[in-house]
Amino acid sequence: MCFKAKRLFRLALAPVLMLMSAAALAAGGEVSQVNMSPGVTELGKEIYDLHMLILGICVVIGAGVFGVMLYSIVYHRKSRGVTPSQFHESTKVEILWTVVPFFILIGMAFPATTTLLEIYDTDDADMDVLVTGYQWKWKYEYLNEDGENVSFFSNLRTPQSEIYNAESKGEHYLLEVDEPLVLPVDAKVRFLVTANDVIHSWWVPQLAVKKDAIPGFINETWARTSVPGVYRGQCAELCGKDHGFMPIVVNVVSKEEYAEWLAGKQAEASKIKELMAQTFSMDELMTRGKEVYQRNCLACHGANGEGGVGTPIAASPVATGDLGSHLDIGINGVPGTAMQAFGAQINDVEMAAVITYQRNAFGNNMGDMVQPIDVYNHKEG
Repeated sequence: MCFKAKRLFRLALAPVLMLMSAAALAAGGEVSQVNMSPGVTELGKEIYDLHMLILGICVVIGAGVFGVMLYSIVYHRKSRGVTPSQFHESTKVEILWTVVPFFILIGMAFPATTTLLEIYDTDDADMDVLVTGYQWKWKYEYLNEDGENVSFFSNLRTPQSEIYNAESKGEHYLLEVDEPLVLPVDAKVRFLVTANDVIHSWWVPQLAVKKDAIPGFINETWARTSVPGVYRGQCAELCGKDHGFMPIVVNVVSKEEYAEWLAGKQAEASKIKELMAQTFSMDELMTRGKEVYQRNCLACHGANGEGGVGTPIAASPVATGDLGSHLDIGINGVPGTAMQAFGAQINDVEMAAVITYQRNAFGNNMGDMVQPIDVYNHKEG
């Protein structure tokens, strides 16, 4: 095939491919996995409809332009003996290609502006949730008018054995957490999104929510759905080495289930306050400390305290050295390293338990016991 014929073929094929792509996108996930999802919220469906409208306009414009080009090239080519028109600086053409795009843009701007105004309308929310990004987990705090806030951290639940290919991947590999965010149906929820360390991005596609979490700033977004279910998302901002291990899970439940869950969380918070005043035995601290270690420390310091990303715990000068220094590192972290400040991420009972565990596990055998009151006093001092 000669060069001219190939060129004509490509030009003829372009609008056809554009129309086929638009049809595939309009058909949804059953045909194509590249189109956005309408999600389960009214706002999400409105965003999806806007997306398809603008895409349709772009396809029509593209098909029209390529069609005129193809027609001109085929029927006005030199080999047919056509003599090209001679004109320069046509006022009519200048007006035409200025006025027509202007009205097209106005027509596109109206529905886009209407949708954007709805996206940013966080007024009259039924409840507020403060979302804080940490490396590499999320903290959720339910802000109640009575001041009895409920807060917890949401961590990756996928086991290390799956991550390092010792076991086959689960159905929700890297998209499962130990504590999901729970929301009631038919409630407008305002999310106040920020970060503790670096820039993150809280993204749940099916809820039509994506908002950057920036340290020192609070961004607002909202969602409301009448469809109960489990909706998954991820941090959408490259936030560090474990960026891929920072999933989001939102459980939307009935109002009755939500009230029951909230009551359970409030009771759990009250129980923690009671535990703060207790004194624990070594066995109790070691058992609880092992659970905290496996949840928060294992990925960096190793299952047997052998180290890896972080320094070893076994025979560590920190875990076998001054207890106050060990507490300080656990509470405040080490600036400039991957060692985070866990003082605000775990409660004083858990901090006491994990410090005790680190000082007595992995062959350290220091015999030290740390009680919750010791952690509290260290923070206050």
